[in-house]
Amino acid sequence: MTLKEKIIEKIKAEGPINFETFMEIALYDRESGYYMRDNTKIGICGDFYTSSHLHPIFGAMLGKQMEEMRGLIECQDVFNIVEIGAGMGHLAKDMLEYLRERGKLEQFNYYIVEMNPFLKMFQQVLLQEFQSIRWFSTLRELPPMSGCFLSNELLDAFPVRLIDMDEELSEIYIAVNNNDLEEEKYPCSKEVMEYLREFSIDLSSMKPCRTEINLKVKDWLNLINDKIKEGFILTIDYGYPAAEYYSEERNRGTLLCYHQHRISENPYINIGQQDITAHVNFSALDKWGTEIGLKTIGFCPQGTYLISLGIDELITELYEESPDIFDLAKIKGLIFPEGMGESHKIMIQYKGISNPQLRGFALRNQQKKLKII
Repeated sequence: MTLKEKIIEKIKAEGPINFETFMEIALYDRESGYYMRDNTKIGICGDFYTSSHLHPIFGAMLGKQMEEMRGLIECQDVFNIVEIGAGMGHLAKDMLEYLRERGKLEQFNYYIVEMNPFLKMFQQVLLQEFQSIRWFSTLRELPPMSGCFLSNELLDAFPVRLIDMDEELSEIYIAVNNNDLEEEKYPCSKEVMEYLREFSIDLSSMKPCRTEINLKVKDWLNLINDKIKEGFILTIDYGYPAAEYYSEERNRGTLLCYHQHRISENPYINIGQQDITAHVNFSALDKWGTEIGLKTIGFCPQGTYLISLGIDELITELYEESPDIFDLAKIKGLIFPEGMGESHKIMIQYKGISNPQLRGFALRNQQKKLKII
């Protein structure tokens, strides 16, 4: 049975499902979901790639960030790094290699939270030289600890609600017609309406329009808050503050699908074989985090962050004597607006009693843009 057939059977048995449920099955079904398959490939040869696939200096820069963070937590002998959703493991490898070259590897513990058992096996082979890494299948398995919880292009893959404003506001559900999937419009659920009020979102002036709502981020933040004693939550992803996300410029929303590096707006094809993503509302991370005691200490584009953190210094340090592995074009892809420099954002939240200042936000801290007016 294909994943599409499984979804059709579910709808026939239980009735129409909201888009969040459809996306959850398409991406995370235990047998056939896109992120649970045994042949999931992330990188140049896969359906998409992240900053860590572009150049190893990205991981080295995050290693540099971990050094700075470690110095800001008092009485911390060993700093814990938790990477949630490590993909093929390249980011972890580049970070740990940097820390080893600096002679500081023993000052850090590395934990990977990975739900896909096949990716976990790939990571274990790639990272076999680093014997101290520990793997967990879910965040709930982690013991409470201090350190940094890191995610790179994770939240954009959280299942979202899909809402539509035409003659009236409605929520998209998936039904079955002639043994195929089709969209139907229903009144918005209570939690969707609460979200719209919470972030002062008025779509009436934008109609017709369609957009997304990510409610699962809130539970994710609460779970991390339960696990982190003191330290940082470093989120790398593409997205916007709420005012920019829910604007006329994006009246078609941000939902996209990726299959073999080809982009589509149709989530109902290649089910289980294509990635489905939506941009992140960073204002939600900020607001929901603040409500549970997390302090936003920085938010800015990735390019600005890397420059402010000192990527030029690291280029000189790492590649002055090894120009053969220095690839300026790929490094520019991490920094320049036409690459990932502007689309991808860095947000860091802090839990603790101090007021840490991080070098990466010295040039252009845009955290005020996250606030809801």
